[in-house]
Amino acid sequence: VRHVYHLYVVRVPDRDELLPLLNERGVGAAVHYPIALHLQPAYRSLGLAEGSFPVAETLAKEVMSLPLYAEMDPKGPEYVASVLKELVGARA
Repeated sequence: VRHVYHLYVVRVPDRDELLPLLNERGVGAAVHYPIALHLQPAYRSLGLAEGSFPVAETLAKEVMSLPLYAEMDPKGPEYVASVLKELVGARA
C-alpha cells in the first residue's frame, strides 16, 4: 500500500484565523469542504436544515487541508509541522 499524497486534513477550532497566518508563512493550507454535504445546493430538495447534522456542520467550519504531495521537498512536511506547531502553540 502506498500513500496517494492527496489531502492531509486537520481540525483546528480557529481555522479561519489560522489559515491566513499559515499562507503568509508560505504554507499553502486550504479549505476543501467549507459546507456540510446536507447544506450543499444540490441537496436542498431533501429539506435538511442547518442543525440537522451538527457534527458535520462543526467539522465543515473547523477542518482544513495541509499541503502534502508526492513532489514535495522532503523538508516541506517538517516546515509545515513547525509553522503549525508555532501558530497553534501561540494560541494555547
